[in-house]
Amino acid sequence: MRIIRLSLAAALSLALPAQALAWGGHGHRIVGVAAMEALPEEVPAFLRDPTVIADVGELSREPDRSKGAGKIHDSNRDPGHFVDLDDARRVMGGPVFQAPLPPTRADYETGLRAAGTDSWKAGYLQYSIVEEYQQLTLDFAYWRVLKAAEKHAADPGRRAWFAEDRARREALLKRTLGYLSHFVADGSQPLHVSVHYNGWGDYPNPKGYTTARIHGPFESEFTRANVTLPGLKAQMRPFESCGCPIEERTVDYILTTFEQIEPLYALEKAGGLEAADPRGVAFATERAAAGASELRDLIVEAWRDSADSQVGWKPVKVSDVEAGRVDPFDALYSVD
Repeated sequence: MRIIRLSLAAALSLALPAQALAWGGHGHRIVGVAAMEALPEEVPAFLRDPTVIADVGELSREPDRSKGAGKIHDSNRDPGHFVDLDDARRVMGGPVFQAPLPPTRADYETGLRAAGTDSWKAGYLQYSIVEEYQQLTLDFAYWRVLKAAEKHAADPGRRAWFAEDRARREALLKRTLGYLSHFVADGSQPLHVSVHYNGWGDYPNPKGYTTARIHGPFESEFTRANVTLPGLKAQMRPFESCGCPIEERTVDYILTTFEQIEPLYALEKAGGLEAADPRGVAFATERAAAGASELRDLIVEAWRDSADSQVGWKPVKVSDVEAGRVDPFDALYSVD
């Protein structure tokens, strides 16, 4: 029976849509590691621990490794890895992909259904990135409060609980960082943000781009063979603070990737994705480096945003706890 179950799981993984698998395990891992290694000193020191960096690299693969859990699980989550923009920057002929985003997935869904499609078909990668960024900001806020409370607590029992809960929060932070890493990396892969996600498809094709299934070979075999961690890190850009809402930054990021869809197909047509062609290596490395750069920036921005957050019930302000003005034990331990 175990052999049968493993065979079924393998069959299910082969049946998954190609557009839901980005960069492969190798690409996702090195994007996560590169971003973590590039973090500045202003973020908590534990994030620069080599074990934590390695853990985030492995957890960056988790949204793909979780596939195959079941039909409801997969059908709900798979579309979170992509968004299909057509040549007019419309989501599958529906709403124009631009800032501001519809404020919720429900609003997004309403616009898609008016165009005869839905987010299960069109994807919702932009919301995956925003959601994990918001979770990371909250995780950082809890960490700030626990760290400060541990420092200020006079009661030994409370101080011990704050320390224990901080350790739990650090474990949760690694999970959130891994998931954010995964979706940000998805957003740097041009085939994850276009209707031309696996061959040009049934669309006007005056330049004769390939209709072959290039998605998997490009992001998995080609990337694994040619994109290295040192090469990726060498292509990362300096830190950039948007000074804008995460929703706006995410739209700009995805649209920048979208601009690379035709260059990718032109590269394939010119033979640039064959073996170790240096043109293809440069393209894949630049795209993975764009993902690592964006991830590093979002981690820093989330850390900064967390200083203005509040946590617990009834909520306490991070700034009040860090200043020693408030004991957050009741809000965190949940004395209802």
